[in-house]
Amino acid sequence: MSAPAPSPLAIVEARPLPRQEEVLTDAALAFVAELHRRFTPRRDELLARRAERRAEIARTSTLDFLPETARIREDESWKVAPAPAALDDRRVEITGPTDRKMTINALNSGAKVWLADFEDASAPTWENVVLGQLNMIDAYERRIDFTDPRSGKSYALRPAEELATVVMRPRGWHLEERHLRFDGRPVPGALVDFGLYFFHNAKRLIELGKGPYFYLPKTESHLEARLWNDIFVFAQDYVGVPQGTVRATVLIETITAAYEMEEILYELRDHASGLNAGRWDYLFSIVKNFRDGGAKFVLPDRNAVTMTAPFMRAYTELLVRTCHKRGAHAIGGMAAFIPSRKDPEVNRVAFEKVKADKDREAADGFDGSWVAHPDLVPIAMASFDTVLGDRPNQKDRLREDVHVTAADLIDIASLHAHPTYEGLRNAVQVGIRYIEAWLRGLGAVAIFNLMEDAATAEISRSQIWQWINAGVVFENGETATPELAREVAAEELTAIREEIGEEAFTAGKWQQAHDLLLHVALDADYADFLTLPAYEQLTG
Repeated sequence: MSAPAPSPLAIVEARPLPRQEEVLTDAALAFVAELHRRFTPRRDELLARRAERRAEIARTSTLDFLPETARIREDESWKVAPAPAALDDRRVEITGPTDRKMTINALNSGAKVWLADFEDASAPTWENVVLGQLNMIDAYERRIDFTDPRSGKSYALRPAEELATVVMRPRGWHLEERHLRFDGRPVPGALVDFGLYFFHNAKRLIELGKGPYFYLPKTESHLEARLWNDIFVFAQDYVGVPQGTVRATVLIETITAAYEMEEILYELRDHASGLNAGRWDYLFSIVKNFRDGGAKFVLPDRNAVTMTAPFMRAYTELLVRTCHKRGAHAIGGMAAFIPSRKDPEVNRVAFEKVKADKDREAADGFDGSWVAHPDLVPIAMASFDTVLGDRPNQKDRLREDVHVTAADLIDIASLHAHPTYEGLRNAVQVGIRYIEAWLRGLGAVAIFNLMEDAATAEISRSQIWQWINAGVVFENGETATPELAREVAAEELTAIREEIGEEAFTAGKWQQAHDLLLHVALDADYADFLTLPAYEQLTG
């Protein structure tokens, strides 16, 4: 590869960061610029197609499997590429942002995989974007350590054979990176995250016996998967690594993608590793797409929608069957509990729920699952060890007993639960607390003993919006109205001020978070993503 000319990308409104020159090299930025030049026009077209599809759902209040791709679903002959050795056993995966401490702890956690998150668990400040990339390079070069300034505790990597395999998650297609511009327009955050990581680490990872592996978030169609596949093909040629080196796991966290799982695997088949079953983003997508659909699409409190709800079970079982039919891994959902250091009874109850959840996933045929905290790794590991034993996965379980119709996936009314006043209060509480932390640059936040990320805020504000627009009457006789939401939000702001004290309250971004939550929850024009208006307010 010849030496590149200076990159046509402009770095704007970004304060200098320590060692940024190791990430933002001319060669790396030239690669990102070429990704942008070649692929952003198609990304723009696909975002427009999302809006068109949403309008069609608003008109019909239904979804179906695509007739134009029936031949792909009916062709029994194709499979995805075999899993590389480093991704064959994925029985427990830990998720988290790429700050220095988390990088070390996640790699050391005992999990088989670390989802290194530049997306929902990371507020996209310039510092998080660039230094997160630096931390990944340092980890692969084994020159990363960390000392906690408060406790004095030091962190360092364990031997290489004990470290988790990294699967990196870039931002979704809808987000821009305002600090990098090409001809005056921002570069998509997905291309910045993918491009910098791939350029710097693809060959490093091959030398380590692994490879550049990715989680693809917020995918809404097989055409979006096709775009990613074309990016992978170009990137591998550009950097000079063999085709098929990249592996991608797609999060099926939108309702439209649930109807195109086989097609998504087909488009990525030379680079596909598996599919993942999300929860909060999936529910958020249902609300977003069917918000005009009337009472039968109104979801109850988010905590009442477990993975055993009939429409959620249809989705997860279809995912397992689809993956195993095509030789791909099926990865289960998140155990978000954060252990309490003060209350062993809280831990006991939560650990039992985590165990039951992971036991169910392993019994259903999943090949692995997610946790948010290292203390949950042994619990999830035990559930999958019981089913898998020494086998790396259970892709031989084809689940041919599963038969899911198009209607099953959106049969929300089959869940016999209803929105509650306490659910509204919880949505407001969690929404304000998460957004406040996000505006300070924190994307993964422990709230009420759960690790919350941007998907949490999305489902919280979406449920408030849906309940108000549906005129839901709660069990206490109160109707969901903008006035009630404002009243509950004001009470929560007062409670937070009393809880943390005036000084901490004033130093935080609480009023700003309160106002933003109410804006996206009450505005008649439903924002596609909370993070779009939030990014305009994010400093750094």
